[in-house]
Amino acid sequence: MWQSYLNGLLVAAGLIIAIGAQNVFVLAQSLRREHHLPVAALCVLCDALLVCAGVFGLATLLAQSPLLLNIARWGGAVFLLWYGAKALRRALSPQALEQDQQSGPRSRRAVLMAALAVTLLNPHVYLDTVLLIGSLGAQQPVPGAYALGAASASMIWFFTLALGAAWMAPWLARPATWRVLDLSVAAMMFAVAWQLLAHAPQV
Repeated sequence: MWQSYLNGLLVAAGLIIAIGAQNVFVLAQSLRREHHLPVAALCVLCDALLVCAGVFGLATLLAQSPLLLNIARWGGAVFLLWYGAKALRRALSPQALEQDQQSGPRSRRAVLMAALAVTLLNPHVYLDTVLLIGSLGAQQPVPGAYALGAASASMIWFFTLALGAAWMAPWLARPATWRVLDLSVAAMMFAVAWQLLAHAPQV
């Protein structure tokens, strides 16, 4: 049991910690202190559900249905381009940055919906979390313990990221810092979207 748990913990940690659109989103929300803990909790919940789905059968279904991954690919690319464009506009326009600050924080519902989109519209979450982590978990002696280990890695990472970035926020609360952050967010979103489109099957 413990070996399966440790395998899940290590495999998931190696994939989750890699910088991606989801991690950048959590980091940005944490530096803004804008519903960062609910965002972290939502990411952990999504990861746990996707890992369990992969371990207990969805990995096989996705491997046999390119159409589902293709739908996620194009939907994810459109969302990432839109979100990246918003971040780029804030970074390049002082007026946009000031308006964004004056408008106050977004509602928790709006932030969680954006977090859900960043998480579920990214095909990499299905390729990594469901197919890779899930298919490996299905081969473990105790698949349930493996899934628990993967969920534990997600929980440790996202809450560490959220709390650590929020703790640093007072030292980073300068307009120049936010511009750099938004440029980084835009670059990451565009890079992931380009990667999705570049690897889209040719029609």
